[in-house]
This record gives sequence, C-alpha cells and structure tokens, in this order.
Amino acid sequence: MPSDLEIAQSTPLKPISEIAARAGIAEQHLEYYGRHVAKVSLRAIEELQGQPQAKYIVITAITPTPLGEGKTTTAVGLALGLEKLGKKSMLGLRQPSMGPVFGIKGGAAGGGYSQVLPMETLNLHLTGDFHAVTAAHNLLAAMIDNHLHQGNALNLDPRNIAWRRVIDMNDRALRNIVVGLGAPEDGVPRQTGFDITAASEIMVILMLSTSLGDMRRRLGNIVVGYTYDGQAVTAEDLKAAGAMAVIMKDAIKPNLLQTTEHTPVLIHAGPFGNIATGNSSVVSDLLGARTAEYLLTEAGFGSDMGAERFFNMKCRTSGLRPDAAVLVVTVRALKAHSGRFRIVPGKPLPAELLAENPGDVRAGGDNLRKHIEIVRSFGVQPVVAINAFPTDHPSEHAAIREMAEAAGARVAVSTHVAHGGEGARGLARAVIDACDDETDFRYTYELEDSIETKFEKVARNVYGADGVSLSASARKQLKLFEKLGYGHLPIVIAKTHLSISSDPKLRGAPTGWTLPIRELRLAAGAGYIYAISGDMRTMPGLGEHPSAEKIDLDENGEVVGLF
Repeated sequence: MPSDLEIAQSTPLKPISEIAARAGIAEQHLEYYGRHVAKVSLRAIEELQGQPQAKYIVITAITPTPLGEGKTTTAVGLALGLEKLGKKSMLGLRQPSMGPVFGIKGGAAGGGYSQVLPMETLNLHLTGDFHAVTAAHNLLAAMIDNHLHQGNALNLDPRNIAWRRVIDMNDRALRNIVVGLGAPEDGVPRQTGFDITAASEIMVILMLSTSLGDMRRRLGNIVVGYTYDGQAVTAEDLKAAGAMAVIMKDAIKPNLLQTTEHTPVLIHAGPFGNIATGNSSVVSDLLGARTAEYLLTEAGFGSDMGAERFFNMKCRTSGLRPDAAVLVVTVRALKAHSGRFRIVPGKPLPAELLAENPGDVRAGGDNLRKHIEIVRSFGVQPVVAINAFPTDHPSEHAAIREMAEAAGARVAVSTHVAHGGEGARGLARAVIDACDDETDFRYTYELEDSIETKFEKVARNVYGADGVSLSASARKQLKLFEKLGYGHLPIVIAKTHLSISSDPKLRGAPTGWTLPIRELRLAAGAGYIYAISGDMRTMPGLGEHPSAEKIDLDENGEVVGLF
C-alpha cells in the first residue's frame, strides 16, 4: 500500500468552491487560501439557519495506546461510508499541531485512503490559526512583563502569575526559563516558561466561542495572575484583550477542506486533549449542523477524556445534542489492556502482540466494556468501530464483536484505511441505525453543583473511582476560586490518557482507587476550572530520532518524508 503522503499527492483535488457549493455554503462566505482551502465567514451560520439540522455523532475511543487507535481516520472513513450510502456528511476535526508532526506521533489528517486533503497544508501552517493563537497569547505575556517593568499599577504579584508563553513546537528546553535578566531596562527578572500552542487557553477560547463578540468577551476574562492580596488580574485589566481580539478576528472563521473522496471537512481549533477540551470548535459544528444530514466530530483520547468534555462542555456551549457515539477499538489496544504487552512509540510492536490470540483480546475486554458504559452514562447509543489492521485476525475481530454485542452495542469492522468509503459501509449503516434510536442525553453534573461535587461526579460516574482526594493546596485554591465567583464553571480533570484511572500503569477498567487532585487551575476566559491529577506535560519534547529528520523537499519542491 502506498504511504499516506503518496496517496495524498496522487489524489486529484476539486476546487474548494465546488466542495462549498455541495455543502450549501454560498461563495460570498468563502475567503480563499489558494484553490483547495478556504475560510468560511461566520455569517454563513446565520444564513443556513433555515436548513434542517444534521444528526450529530461524536467519534471517540477506548483507552488508547501511545500510538493512538485511529479516531481521525475512522471519522474520515465514516464520512465517506455515509456518502457511499447516499447520505450527505460533514466532518469537523481539530487542526494538527506542528509539534507532534515533527516529533513522533505524526499529523492528524487521517490515513491511507481516508484522509483530509491537502495533507501537507493541513499538517503544517494551514491558514495560520495556530500562529494567531501564538501571537495573541504572547502579546498578553509581553504586556504582563511590560506592566511589571512600568511600575505595576495593578499590584500584580510576580510570584503568582499564571500566564506563560507558547510556541507551536516540541521544545523541552523552554519548559522552565527566567526572563528579565540583564540591565534594568530589560525587564523584571522572574521565572516562567513555555507551553505548546495547543495548550494555550486562547486555543480553548477559540474552540468554545460562539461568535466574534463572545470571543472578545472571553479574551477579556482571562485571569493572568493575582495581586498581593489575592485578587484576580485579567487581560481586560491590562487593556490587552482588544488587541488580542484583533489578532484573532480571522482565526475564528472555520477552515474548509476536502477528503480523499471530495466530501467536505471543517478544520478548526486544536485544543490540548489533556488540560483542555480536545475537541474542534463550536462555530464549526454550528455551521456544519446545517450543511449535511450527518455531522461527525472527533473528541481527543478515550471516552473518559475528550468525549466527557464533548458531552459536559462542548454540548453545553453549542446547544447541540448528540445522536450517537462511535467508539473506535483496535485489536492491539485490547491486547495491550491484557497487561501482557508494552507498546513504545518509535519502536516495533512486539511480535507476540501481532500473533493470533483472541484470548489476549478478551483479556483486555474490561476496558471496552467500561467505555461502552461511559458513553451510555450520557444517554447516548454507542457504536463500536473495529479499526482493522492488516496484522489482525478474523478470530480477534470476532472476540471484539462478541464482547461488544454482549454489552448491548452495535459493532462493525471497518477497513477504511485500505478501501476508503467502501470499507466503511458497514460502519455507516450501524451509525445510521443508532441515530434512529431514542436518546436521553444528560450531563454528569449540574453547573450549580459545588466544584468538589463536580469532580466527585466525574471521578465516580465516568472513571469508576471511589472518590477524589484533594491536597491541602488544591483545597486552598478551590476556596479562592469560589470566593472570586468562579464556582459555577464546568470542570476538566487533567490526568493520564493511557488509563481510565489516574495511574498510566493501570490497564483495563481499574476499581478500588481514589482520584488524587494535587492542584487546581483557573481558565476563566475559556470558562472552566481544571484539576491536575498526576504529572502533566504541557510542553512535549522531541525523541532521539524525531520525524523532522526525515521531512524534506525533493528536486521538484514537493514535500517528502511526511508520513
């Protein structure tokens, strides 16, 4: 089979105006970035309000291995499969971060014959949204340090500043730095650091905003730090929010691309899947919901992570209600959950893992059953999508089917990577049937619940924990946030994505454990409070042999080595 890049570069592309027309988006709402990419004006959302609303499907997964289980390519394949059955689809995805592209994980354009095109453009700069987030974020950082240098009229405590800088690259050397060294005119010395751009609160604001005005308001609400007497200092206080909104005014427009089979895709925002939502933007879904019969969107990591935030945060903001959830499963992941195998990024899979052994698949079945239960806890019907690999065996697929059906879920094997839409026909039929079922959508918690109660409900009802344990400092932060009036906000729990629990070493569906919360942080502009459980890295590093070593231009100026 050709490489992803070879498939992408050999697929003829249609003008993006044709893709837009197919989705019912008028040309007057398009802002072209070449022939094959366009931004879509938010005015299109208002113009399309009279159109029927699409069925809404989220694509999530069981607890993934470090290699991922193929949610993006399954989402693309499902969109193509629906088209093969005569159904109009619209796909909404996050934009890839260039850090992982040049690292080990790779991009997020799908794979094989189920990709978003142009693949090189998508995985690199696209229309510059990430650069806008980086610039707006770092403008605020510069204005904080300038405020300190110019006399600190707001009485901001330099030891209690929460706003770091960002860059869209994996660079561990920037995790902790000291700024302001040198002569007095070079600023006030203090310790700070860099996060990757996808982890910026502004990226989450881009994802959750419902309009340009809403984004401007949220930018002003960003809390950058605290005064010596514990009062919050915001971007509005620093008079930075207006200029930040100017930088972001084009970034809020979703990006329109196409798949390998010329179906439409909206690419927008790329929030970090751990400390943030891990979902594409609300505005792209509001637009997509009126352009097709079926709107598909992907949520990062497993259903305990991105899908929980999709249900509890994104749906709360957009007002859209899901009709079904696709749970992506692979043989290799269930075998990993048996506890017998260790998968390491950048190294070959163990030979024993690739050998036919349905018993190892069944041994990891607790994880599958728990994720089916998680999806059901939101009142949504799950469809188990077996993302088939060439190394799989029919007996192993049969074991997955048996377990999923016993848990009451629909199941389909999908070969979309090798066969495009044809390989996803069965999955598409299962999703259509699931969307016809009755749903009783519900949230895990109410906004009126206390902050601690929200954490308890997610820990118990989603993760299966016995409860939560807050450190002394976390309790102090909790009381401060409630005192400052932020107790009504939704919550995010930043924990490992490699286990349903907070311990990455625990496989399957762990029980008898308590979720430790060592720190609370406030994302007031985005509109949530997040708990830190475990050691979270917001600035990845590069491996011994990063993908960047293989990426180059050939003699014709074409990209090579990109997957």
